[in-house]
Order: sequence, then structure tokens, then C-alpha cells
Amino acid sequence: MRVFLKSLDFVSQDEMLTPLGRLDKYAASENIFNRQMVARSLLDTLKEVSDDERDCIAVLERISRLADDSEPTVRAELMEQVPHIAVFCQENRPSIPYAFSKYLLPIVVRYLADQNNQVRKTSQAALLVLLEQELIERYDVETKVCPVLIELTAPDSNDDVKTEAVAIMCKMASMVGKDITERLILPRFCEMCCDCRMFHVRKVCAANFGDICSVVGQQATEEMLLPRFFQLCSDNVWGVRKACAECFMAVSCATSQEVRRTKLSTLFISLISDPSRWVRQAAFQSLGPFISTFANPSSSGHFFKEEESKNTEDHRSSDEDGEKIRDTEDVTTEDIRSRTEKPPSDADFSDFTIKLENTMEDHNPVPSNSQSETDYQTETFLRCTLSSESCGEIADENKQSSSFCSIAMLQESGLRSQETSLSEQELYNSFHFWRTPLPEIDIDLELQQPDQIMPDPKIQEGTKEVTVPVSSNITMATRKELEEMIENLEPHIDDPDVKAQVEVLSAALRASSLDPLEETMAGVGKRMDPQNELSIRDQLNYKLNQDDTVPLISDAVENIDSTLRYIHNDSDLSTNSSFSPEEERKSKVQDVVPQALLDQYLSMTDPSRAQTVDTEIAKHCAYSLPGVALTLGRQNWHCLKDTYETLASDMQWKVRRTLAFSIHELAVILGDQLTAGDLVPVFNGFLKDLDEVRIGVLKHLHDFLKLLHLDKRREYLYQLQEFLVTDNSRNWRFRYELAEQLILLLELYSARDVYDYLRPIALSLCADKVSSVRWISYKLVSEMIKKLHMASTSTFVVDLMNELVEKFCRCPKWSGRQTFVFICQTVIEDDCLPMDQFAVQLLPHLLHLASDRVPNVRVLLAKTLRQTLLEKEYFLNSANSHQEVVEQTIMALQMDDDNDVKYFASIHPASTKIADDAMSTASSTY
Repeated sequence: MRVFLKSLDFVSQDEMLTPLGRLDKYAASENIFNRQMVARSLLDTLKEVSDDERDCIAVLERISRLADDSEPTVRAELMEQVPHIAVFCQENRPSIPYAFSKYLLPIVVRYLADQNNQVRKTSQAALLVLLEQELIERYDVETKVCPVLIELTAPDSNDDVKTEAVAIMCKMASMVGKDITERLILPRFCEMCCDCRMFHVRKVCAANFGDICSVVGQQATEEMLLPRFFQLCSDNVWGVRKACAECFMAVSCATSQEVRRTKLSTLFISLISDPSRWVRQAAFQSLGPFISTFANPSSSGHFFKEEESKNTEDHRSSDEDGEKIRDTEDVTTEDIRSRTEKPPSDADFSDFTIKLENTMEDHNPVPSNSQSETDYQTETFLRCTLSSESCGEIADENKQSSSFCSIAMLQESGLRSQETSLSEQELYNSFHFWRTPLPEIDIDLELQQPDQIMPDPKIQEGTKEVTVPVSSNITMATRKELEEMIENLEPHIDDPDVKAQVEVLSAALRASSLDPLEETMAGVGKRMDPQNELSIRDQLNYKLNQDDTVPLISDAVENIDSTLRYIHNDSDLSTNSSFSPEEERKSKVQDVVPQALLDQYLSMTDPSRAQTVDTEIAKHCAYSLPGVALTLGRQNWHCLKDTYETLASDMQWKVRRTLAFSIHELAVILGDQLTAGDLVPVFNGFLKDLDEVRIGVLKHLHDFLKLLHLDKRREYLYQLQEFLVTDNSRNWRFRYELAEQLILLLELYSARDVYDYLRPIALSLCADKVSSVRWISYKLVSEMIKKLHMASTSTFVVDLMNELVEKFCRCPKWSGRQTFVFICQTVIEDDCLPMDQFAVQLLPHLLHLASDRVPNVRVLLAKTLRQTLLEKEYFLNSANSHQEVVEQTIMALQMDDDNDVKYFASIHPASTKIADDAMSTASSTY
């Protein structure tokens, strides 16, 4: 009894104390838990004394004294309350000016170097929260926060504290902005990247490198950060290199396209071939996202930064200016011929190539005379020669008619003298070699109209001697020229573009060494009349003017490959549809991203990669494939087609599931033609796959089908019924998703298709065992009624409503009759039918359920009539003939024996929520 009285006395004493008195009493207690309680109650104490500015200042001063507590748990508890107290101070700023900056911020900053790990972690979290909510003034960040962090990252600082401080600096960079980051954080960050003593520090820097790059921008990234990034990527600790691979995409987004292509791509290849499996695994996971950074914003519509968007607009304007220059500086074929074709000599005639000249040269820019001549020489070398198929066709035509192949002789001895006047860098830069090539057009003279080309009899006589047999070999340039080109490109082999060019030139050099008929063909060239050759060229130019298409660089490379195939094969290749592995590899050449990166991406489907890199590498490849496809564009889809088909038939269902969830996005990228040819077969396969794969197709069924042509779209009407069958009958979410997609599909099909194919599925879903599926199905049926009502043929909607009456209103099970009431309620709420038509078709059957023997049906009917139907203006009109019948039914329900029916028939519509009441009635099943 005495103890009880003492406790009561203790409580009464606390109640008599002021808030500040209680605070002082427990803050001075020797009991740790009492001091922890004080830290937790600081915010409540501040709220109690918020009206008095002096009391608020007194509380804040006591907080400063409490921060010196020797117990770490008390300090940690105090730091957890600081963000809440800071918010309160911000809201009451007029009465407590500068409270946070003077009293709270110094505590947070001091705790960043606390000896206790828990206190440091709590203060770090508090600092980030304060910065995120913008509770710290910019001046305080520069003068109080950043200097402390820089001091904590000094070389002589504690290792753990240094690592944590670097992490805080990296995370706060995006919150404090570019200016503070560049002036105060970036120099120390660069130093930490080179910390040779602590690899943990370098690892933290590598993990946050992308965030820093995104804040400081392109210029600072390329000038200050990229050299450090190269060092981190070659660090002797594999964890540092792995962190670099994980943030590679973010770093790439902060650089220019040129740096991305020339430097970062080579660096990334080194990470992919890293000795550590974990580094390779991280690199392959980042490969797809890194490739996506090569996307051209003008074609993909995606910008990494606003400044890049501006740069793209400037680039477009410069391209338009370039087009104007090209229009004003056209160079005619006669001008080029006058500069390049001199009286031929025997030596000159020995070096010739069979080519089709085209008039696209006329639209190429010519900045200067020397430059134009050099460009012309380079173009002549890179120009696509006749493919083996076209040559074979022409050879066959020579046997049947007097068709011909034009032989264009290139005089390059005069152009070689111009090479010495240009620097090596100017002559072999990327503009010369990787510009858009001139199109190669196969001319089938047998299909030409007689009025298109009227060959001169003299020309025909001259060409009879120059027929090309099927097994003849065609050289692209002389061996001497090829060797000179390769030799001059050797110093720049580090450039991926130059490396790819050297490979093409080396292939051409090997091909020219296998030309046994070169001398024979050269002899034929000697017998040709130069005048006849010019006439032939003029006629072919007239034909080539018809074609305005400009192929991509990959087309030029493929045409070179076709010529090489012709050189190495003496048989008629026009009838051979098989391709060697080398030819298949060449067919995947493109110019959007460095070819080495694409080759590595395509190799992710190799089974050996799963053993040496990652067992889920194929899943990562499938996940990033839409981004890679968007980057390459639909014109380079042939590079990814085989890889996509391999992934679509992968043994792991997770890989196929990933593709199924993204096939609609890929269809948007590829367009309707490629979708119909390449994606529809894969889509059909997914429809018959496991439920885990089918759900990906089902979730975006509308998005995919709307991209198909109407006739192709209608073919899937027969397969929609199959979605009702699942591997597990308890997988009700599958049927729920089907109902949602059918609502969207209504707009894609005609009224007859909806009635014939979608109606049976909708009615089946309305009788589902799960209430959630039935609820979404009511919405589906109501939308179907609306669509059929708007159709030109009114019989469809009448037949559907009659079927609803027969199937549900007269159903022997009470759940079916309840379903009919739910459907009518949804139709009324969504205005799917004019009320006069509803009153004729459905209302009599609805009112008939007032005498149903099951109370649940009558309860729902009372709700529908009172809360939904009577709110419509049509039934509020006293002149309405149906209004009296509805009132009589409601009065009958008010006299019902069931209390719930009486309640809902009498209650005012606004006093309850319809959906909640309906759901309570419908929750009879799971």
C-alpha cells in the first residue's frame, strides 16, 4: 500500500512540473532509459511550448547538452528525432528563427565522426533526409557540411569514417546541385578514386561514379572523371572493377557520342573479358543498357539529358545547312569524269574493276578540289560491286540475249598524287570511310521497259567482247592499293571503326590474291573502246536516276561480302541459299554501335556463356533486347533476329517470360511488316506456352493486337477461348487479366465479331467461382452492351440481353440471379443503354426478382433500385409509366420479412456507399 501511494505521489509530482521542468529532471537522471525517453519526447515538448519563443530556445539548448551524453544509445535516439524536430522548426520558422542552423545542424555534422558505428549511421541517414527535404540552407551546406566531409576524407582519417564520408558525399551530390559538387566535392572525389591504401574507398567511388557524372555534366566528366574511371576499371581488386561495370551506363550517359564510341566501348570490352567471373557477369548485365546509350535521339525520341536534346537540335540545323550546301555545290558526272578519266595507258588498263556507276555522286558535297578528288578515290574503292547473284543473272542473260555488263575503268594514278598533299589524319578519318555509301542497284535488263534504255548498236558491238562468265573473279582494287590503305590505317588500329575497316580491307586483299583471271580480264579491258565505255555509263546513269533510296553502311559491307563470296566460289551462287558462318557474321554488321559490342551481346545466347559467366545471362539478354532493338533501329533488325528466335525457344521459362512481357514494345519498334513476319510466329508460340509465359502475352494482348492488320488480328479471335484454360484452376488472376484485356479489345473488333467470339467468354467469366473475376466481368458485359447498342445492327444487343435473362435471371442458382442484378446495376451506372430501352428490355425481369426466395438477391435488388436506378432522371419524372412500377416494388421490399432488405429499401441513397455494400453481398466466395 505504501509503494502504491509513493507511485501516485511520484505521478502527481510530474504533473505539477512544467514541460521544461520534466525535461530537466529526466535529462539529469542516471538511468539510461530515462534519458532515452527524454530524447523521444523532445518533439512533444517543443509542441507544448511552441507559443513561447524563449521556451523553444530553452528546449533547443537542452538538446545541445543532451547531445554530449556519454551513452551511444541516447545519442542515436536523439539523432533519430532530429529530422522530425527540423521539420517542426521549419514550419514554425517565424517564432524560432535559425533554430535548426544554430542548434541542430552542428549536432548532425559532429556525429558523422562519432566513435560509435550506430550513431554515425543514424547521423548519416538524418543528414540525407534533411538534404532531401531541403531543410538545410545552401550556405550551411557550403560552410558547415562540406568542410567536415572533406576533413573526414583526408588521408590521415579513420578508414571506416573515410569510407562512410565518401559514400555520403556521393549520395548528397544530386541533392546539392552541380555548382557545389564541382567546387567542393569533385576534387576530393577524384583523390579518393586514387586511394592506393584503401580499396573499400575506391569501391565506394566506383559504385557511385555514375551519380557524380550525371551531376557535374559532360565537360567535367570527360576532363576530370574519365581518367579516374579508366584507372578504376583496371584496378587490381575485382570488386572495384565489378562496381565500374555496374555503373557503366550512367557514366556513358554523361559523355558525348564520340567518347562513348571511341573510348568507353573499348574499355567495356576489357571488362567483358575480365579474368574475374563476377566482373564479367556484371559487365554482361550492363551490356544491353550500355548499348542503348548509343541510340540516336532524333530517331528514337529518347534523350539522356536536356542539353543533349539541344545538341541534337543544333545538329539537325547543321544537317539542314549541309543539305543547302550540297544543293548549291552539285558535281555532275561529267565534271568527275573530266577530273578522273584521262587517256588510258596499258598500265592503267591492267587495274580495273567491274562496277556500276550511279548518279548519287552528283549530290555529294565537295568542300574543295583536293578534298573532292580524295573523296572520289575513297568512294570508288568502297563502292559496292556487282553481287554474285546479279552477275550470275547477267551471265545467263548473255546466253539468251545481247544484254551486257558495263565495265567502268578507274584511272587512279592521277589521284595518288593528291594523297601526298593531305595529312594522314585527314585522309583516313571516319568521315571518309564511314559516310553513307552510294547505293548498289542490280539492273535486270530483261525486266526493263524498251523505252527506259535504248542501247546504241555501236555500244552493243563493243560489249559483245566483254561478256562476263559466271565463274569469273571480280577484284575490288589492286593489291598495291589495298596494302597501302592497310599500312596507313595500322597506327589507328585502336579505334574500333578503323579496326573494322582494316578487317574489310584485309578480306578484300585476300580475295584479290585468289584472282586467276585478272590478267585475262585486263586484256579484255585493253580491247575496249573508252568512248563506248562512257556511252554505256551514261545509259546506266539514266536508269539509276530512278532510284532515290540511300542504303545504310551495313548494306555496303554486305555488298562487299557478296562480292567476296562470288570470288571464292566458282559455281553459280544464285541457286545456293546456304551461308557459311563467316557470311552469317558479316550479315550482322551495322554502324549504329561499335560492332564489337554487338557481337558480345549476340554471344550472350551461347550456351557456353551460361557455364563461364552467369546461368541467367540469357535472361539479361532478353530483358535488354527491346532497348538494343530501339538503338539499332528497325533497319538493323536482321542483326538481332536470330538472337531473338534463340531466346524465344530457350529452355528456361524465365527467359521466354521476359520476352513475352516485352513483345508488344518490340512490335512498336519494328513496325507492322516486321512484326507480322518475325514476331507473330513467336507470339503464337507464347500463346501455347506455360501459364507463367502466357500471362506476359495476356497482360499486353491489346497492345500487340492493335499493331496488326485487321485480317491478321481476326485470326486470334479463335484462340481467345484458350485463355480460359490454365494449368492451375486456382490461378484466378489469369482470368481476371483476360477480362480486363477483353474490355480493351472491344474497340478492335466489329459488332459481329464481339457477339460471336467475345460474348461467350464474357458470359463464362460472369459465372466464375471467384468474386473478383465476376466483378470485372460485369464491367465487361456492360461495355459489350454499349458497343453492340452503338452498332448499326440492333439485333445483337437485343439478343445479348435476352441471353442474360435466360442464363442469369432465370438461373436455378441464387448466385446466377444475383449476377443478373449486378449486371443491371453496372449498366445503369455506366449509362450503357438509354433508360427507355433499359426499361423495356431488362427492368421487368429485374423487378420480378423482388419475390425471389433468397434474401441476398432481394437485398441487392433493394440497393440497386434505391441507390442507382432512382437517381436517374428518367425514373424521377412523374409522367414516366415505369416510375410507378418501381415505387410499388420498393414499397414491397420495405415490407419484406428480412431486416436487411427493409433497411436498404428504406435508406437514403447518399447515406451509404454502393460499391461497399455490393461487395459485402458479393463476398460470399473467395
